Amino acid sequence: MRLTYTSDLWYKNAVIYCLDVETYKDGNGDGVGDFRGLTQQIDYLRSLGITCLWLMPFFPTPNKDDGYDITDFYSIDPRLGTLGDFVEFMRTAKDRGIRVIADLVVNHTSDQHPWFKESRSSKDSPLRDWYVWSDKPEPDDPSQIVFPDKENSIWQLDKKTGQYYLHSFYRHQPDLNVANPEVRDEIARVLGFWMELGLSGFRVDAVPFLIENVGDKLPDPHAFLADLRAFMSRREGGAVLLGEVNMPYKDLVGYFGDGNGDQLTMCFDFIGMQHAWLAFARSEAGPINQTLGDRPKPPKDCQWATFLRNHDELTLDKLTDEERQEVFDAFGPDKDMQIYGRGLRRRLPSMFGGDLRRIKMAYSLLFSMPGTPVIFYGEEIGMGDNLDEEGRMAVRTPMQWSQSGGFSDAPPVRGIPGGSFAPERVNVADQKRDPDSLLRWFQLLIERYRECPELAWGDNTVLETGHPSVFAHRCDADGATVVAVHNLCDTATEIDLALEGLDGSVLTDLLADETMEVADGTVRLPMSPHGCRWLRAAPRGDMPPEDASIIAH
Repeated sequence: MRLTYTSDLWYKNAVIYCLDVETYKDGNGDGVGDFRGLTQQIDYLRSLGITCLWLMPFFPTPNKDDGYDITDFYSIDPRLGTLGDFVEFMRTAKDRGIRVIADLVVNHTSDQHPWFKESRSSKDSPLRDWYVWSDKPEPDDPSQIVFPDKENSIWQLDKKTGQYYLHSFYRHQPDLNVANPEVRDEIARVLGFWMELGLSGFRVDAVPFLIENVGDKLPDPHAFLADLRAFMSRREGGAVLLGEVNMPYKDLVGYFGDGNGDQLTMCFDFIGMQHAWLAFARSEAGPINQTLGDRPKPPKDCQWATFLRNHDELTLDKLTDEERQEVFDAFGPDKDMQIYGRGLRRRLPSMFGGDLRRIKMAYSLLFSMPGTPVIFYGEEIGMGDNLDEEGRMAVRTPMQWSQSGGFSDAPPVRGIPGGSFAPERVNVADQKRDPDSLLRWFQLLIERYRECPELAWGDNTVLETGHPSVFAHRCDADGATVVAVHNLCDTATEIDLALEGLDGSVLTDLLADETMEVADGTVRLPMSPHGCRWLRAAPRGDMPPEDASIIAH
């Protein structure tokens, strides 16, 4: 195999792990997670195989929106530690070979931020134009209201000055005006500050809201993203911008850059994620076949970020009303499981009823999909949700380290799941000792993913399986091939898979101790209920003698 890499493109086959410092590990016994606690768990993350940590906001905040309402972009929330604690964490992560990126939340600030306090003090304030003000805004478009359960407008009257300020999200989060060059310069300084402290990039929150709400005031809104990317590249060639852009593919690809990949380095594949859930609900491969076939190839040095769950609601807004209802019926039939009318506030294991075979298959599918997998903390042990917590907090519960919880010696910052997902049944300590646990499965998947650069770097082809519930695709790169096959239903089946150009090759199942031969361009594959296979192709002559003798025809 002749695949080659550069360190600047490390993100192409990274394994990204998202966590909230506040809910990961308490290092000082006050019930709130912190950087000292996180630093203590770096070796756990290394043993899991994580190559990049994505940190949710850790900045000073009134905490009305779980830290996304920021009052200082240049410091650490005192509950989570100090800048010294952060630097020690970064040193430890670097020592273990783990990169770190952080949330870049610069589409808005808290209304308690000194910038906004100064901006709203007077129409003549020197920072007035740092935010978006209007004497008489246009009537609201209901589709623009992100949180319809909390807000009925994206404009809020400031009684002191008699003008309205724009807030795309909550009214306590006024939008920054990136059309103002002073604001753009300040955002670049924020990036530069944290990069000097070791960050390898940023996950950019709600990218369309960042540039499009003031698009009519900028000659080219996308030029701002290109400027940020160029600034970071000058500081560090391998720095990344991972964008949250929930749009149809035809509108999304422009956020990579117009064919040259000079804007966002990576974009989350929201369309693929939503259709994967439709496929799970139907136990049919069709929705995945369609979207993977439709998904455009990003520019050369860009990449898709694949995921099944993240820290927000499981949004299903790009499905039709009928399709969304199918997913609701299958995985969140109760109203308190749903949120905003468009998504679910549950974790994957609870949506699958704790069915370990199905859970393992779903994550095997995730890691085999072309792109860079992103997982949310606790997914590796099958953590559930706590629907007693408000809104999206249901999935942001404390990490479960042991049967007693293990997050803190004090009462935790949030309530923990109960029942079959309580810590005494779902925790790291027990699963470390169980070779059949979900944690061990994740370790295997990550190891195999890192051994299969074809999945991240290769050309992808969806394969015809002849069975509505079986999804198969192959990834080819520099003469090397990996084929992944997944059975989405709970019934055993057998398929005949045509593999062009691989006649006479031997397929080694990387997830099990089994080999088989491609004869006349076809291989017959038995698939167990919710079964999964990763098959590496190799010429028969390349097989060690002891392996060649046990080939299953």
